[in-house]
Amino acid sequence: MADCIRPWSAQIGTMLPVLIVFALGVANFALHKAVLESGHPMLKQMPWTGRGMGGRATLVMEFIVLLGALLLAATGFTGWGWVYAGYTAMNAFGAWLVLTKRI
Repeated sequence: MADCIRPWSAQIGTMLPVLIVFALGVANFALHKAVLESGHPMLKQMPWTGRGMGGRATLVMEFIVLLGALLLAATGFTGWGWVYAGYTAMNAFGAWLVLTKRI
């Protein structure tokens, strides 16, 4: 019973990886949406992302990746938080390339 009533300072250590992954997920969705709305010619060459559902399929895949990272972080696999941070960094670099028309 004593384990259920832990002070907030003890709970923040277990919640912090989840909060960080969630914040990274928000950033990923914002980057993803910006790229989809950029009208980049590369997106038109990919029929399942550029047309049809308007890119929603890729947003669903992004959500599945986020959900997996959140579940792993919540169960104590904090290493996956670092993997997701790396994934976010790669997404940010890719979005920068597309949005600044470097590719």
